[in-house]
Amino acid sequence: MRVGYVFSELGQGLRRNVSMHIAVVLTLFVSLTLLGLGVLIKQQSDIAVRYLGDQLQVTVYLCRDGDSNPACTSAVTDEQRQRVEQTISQNPEVSSVRYESQEEAFAKVKELYGADQFDGPNPPMTATDMPQSYWITLKDPQQFEGVTSAVVGLDGVSQVRDLRDTLAPLYGWLDALKYGAWGVALFLVIAALLLVANTIRLAAFARRKEIAIMRLVGASTLYIALPFLLESLVTAVVGVALAGGTLGAFMWFGVHERIASSVSFMPWIGVSDYTTSLLVIGVLGPVLTLLPTLLLTRKYLKV
Repeated sequence: MRVGYVFSELGQGLRRNVSMHIAVVLTLFVSLTLLGLGVLIKQQSDIAVRYLGDQLQVTVYLCRDGDSNPACTSAVTDEQRQRVEQTISQNPEVSSVRYESQEEAFAKVKELYGADQFDGPNPPMTATDMPQSYWITLKDPQQFEGVTSAVVGLDGVSQVRDLRDTLAPLYGWLDALKYGAWGVALFLVIAALLLVANTIRLAAFARRKEIAIMRLVGASTLYIALPFLLESLVTAVVGVALAGGTLGAFMWFGVHERIASSVSFMPWIGVSDYTTSLLVIGVLGPVLTLLPTLLLTRKYLKV
């Protein structure tokens, strides 16, 4: 295989259909950016659910040493905790209940904020500073007064947190942004596929004489299709690079510099979440260009 010829054809193909390639790159750039944004919003939604609790949940916090509630004179006893758990389990409004120990609550805090924040001889917080809690999932989000009134006055209960009304708009907006971004990305992905198909068709038509000669001298289909595949790969790499850079700018200037610094009541997406979205678009970008190219070259290269 003559490598020099393949790269020569690649350069000619990129120059010959430069406008079509730019259109494919721009379409891929926008669609992959929206797709990556949807992935980031999905991850932020998961973080919000882990940190604040699902909107169908009511959280019952038990008393601990040094509790801010004046009614908590000491940490909850095993007998009080068992009574609280029995009251919750027997309530008809409850679908399921999950007990969270102090160690589990502290592990969640370290996962969200980073374990290194709590290293050293005098950490700002330890497991003993965390309250034990029960996370209650309701059968019906509209019926919660019964379980709340049943546990709020029990010995050993510090507070009952019900953030459903507060969190419902937040989850609604996150879901709307996530599905909206994915929906628009889907339409743009279809447009990108159509543009790739047109690019391959025009490129094959422009080289029809060369392809016919190569067929006559016995060139394989892969050898003829290789310049087309490389063209698709180049457009995919450029599109992914632009989308990755845009998502990186959004993470730094939008999330890190503005949102996270001004809204600090819960953790926000970070480098690992950005890496996940970058991996998604990095895999999907070449697939969106190479796969249709492989399928269409079998049709358009039959001259």
